[in-house]
Amino acid sequence: MSAPQTTDVPREQRERTFEWWHHSHPTFAAITGFFAGMLFVTALPGAFVGVLRLLFSYETAETLFPLVAVALALPITLLVKRKTRRFGQYMFIGMVITALVVLGVASLVLYFMAGD
Repeated sequence: MSAPQTTDVPREQRERTFEWWHHSHPTFAAITGFFAGMLFVTALPGAFVGVLRLLFSYETAETLFPLVAVALALPITLLVKRKTRRFGQYMFIGMVITALVVLGVASLVLYFMAGD
């Protein structure tokens, strides 16, 4: 016996199948926020410097790089607004944990490479 076609299933039942998706599922917000924070810390600075290098000379791009800090307005805005606060909290957690892991691994690599 084959699976029922979408025309065989009543419309109310089809809508109830994906009902949780439309109510901002808490696990979905937490996971996407965490991984958005990870990407924010890792990919955004690299993409920003890549665009700067395409548009400007090396010296100009180097002086404009600190402007990447303006991007911190996004997570701060997410934390302030009530509707996006949960997503913003998990995004902030993802940013902090990613930064700690990157800095920890970099310090260990430098320690072992420099030796004593």
